[in-house]
Amino acid sequence: MQLTAKTLNGVVKPGTHREYGHTRIETAPGSRLFAGLPEEFDVWMSHGDQVEVMPEGFKTSARSLSCPNAAMRNEARNLYALQFHPEVAHTQHGDKILHNFLFPVCGCTGDWELASWVDETVEKLKRQVGAEHVVLGLSGGVDSSVVAVLLHKAIGDRLHCIFVDNGLLRANEDKQVETLFHAKLGMDLHVIDAKARFYGALKGVEEPEQKRKIIGREFIEVFVEQARKFKDCKFLGQGTIYPDVIESVSPLKGPSQTIKSHHNVGGLPPDLKFELVEPLRELFKDEVRAVGRLMGMDHELLDRQPFPGPGMGVRILGEVTAERVALIQQADLRVQEEMYKLPNYKSIWQSFAVLLPVKSVGVMGDQRTYENVCALRVVDSIDAMTADWTRVPYDTLARISNRIINEVRGINRVVFDISSKPPATIEWE
Repeated sequence: MQLTAKTLNGVVKPGTHREYGHTRIETAPGSRLFAGLPEEFDVWMSHGDQVEVMPEGFKTSARSLSCPNAAMRNEARNLYALQFHPEVAHTQHGDKILHNFLFPVCGCTGDWELASWVDETVEKLKRQVGAEHVVLGLSGGVDSSVVAVLLHKAIGDRLHCIFVDNGLLRANEDKQVETLFHAKLGMDLHVIDAKARFYGALKGVEEPEQKRKIIGREFIEVFVEQARKFKDCKFLGQGTIYPDVIESVSPLKGPSQTIKSHHNVGGLPPDLKFELVEPLRELFKDEVRAVGRLMGMDHELLDRQPFPGPGMGVRILGEVTAERVALIQQADLRVQEEMYKLPNYKSIWQSFAVLLPVKSVGVMGDQRTYENVCALRVVDSIDAMTADWTRVPYDTLARISNRIINEVRGINRVVFDISSKPPATIEWE
């Protein structure tokens, strides 16, 4: 049975003050979750409502300045509830809270290892696929790449990868994918140039979700055209990971909303009766990278920062055109080159440029300019469910701004985004 405040006879109401991001809590004595922790520490909140009346038998375990029941418990029934996110890096002692819950409370043993997961998953893939063939939409990102290597390990040349160049990729992405997967790893890779098709479908479209749906629809149509050529393929491989699942649906069929439409292949026609193969569906991004390392994949690929399925289509606010894509690709290339020089680059979740739908006045030499504004977005995260803006050194910011303005004709102003998730998202659209 799903337990909610209603079934437990508690009362949840909108709070007077919302709490997003870093929040200080004060713990009450006696909770097994907070055993061994300080009385006060910072957590990561994301809510506009709060428990006004606790269910019968519950006690307050923690409170914040504006939330009287930031944590509660009924230890007789072994029920614990938190208003904040213990699983994110921004919550102090979050790992200890989860440890207290898993071991003293739930009695877990902690003997699972990721290496066994790789072996077990390869065996499961062999059993699931049997002697059949699998077609995979390969994007070149970490998720689909790890799935490709897992499947290649399990079924060899019965894996057929389709790489759709939608014109919304990072600079030189198509050449890098072909070199890595076809030339180096020997996979059956089919590169499809569909740039003109995507630009035509996006002409005049500005609304973010509409752009996502168009990009997803066009990808499906291109993918289907190619997939029909593989008569022996019964299975469809996808790089779905757990945050994709959470943000693409309302998992409890309750009042929570779908945050954004999922970019993996969905809505295939009935005659393409593919069975899905999604081996990463229950993993977070850091776990996916760890799986790749265990399989000996190149660190250049595994250390790449996440890239959205709709690509530059959601990093260009407003209409997407070939000219605007070229602008943001060149700006983003400078961002990547400068950020990569930082000693903590691998700990940064994402760093990228966003092209805004506004122009600003500038002066270059003796000439007045009226050109585009570019935003720089850099965030720290572990699983993309929450994120905080990265404190990038001023010298790095200065070099990025200088290079974009001097080297990318058409941009004369660079701004820096200092919003956290929530309430903002990582991507701008």
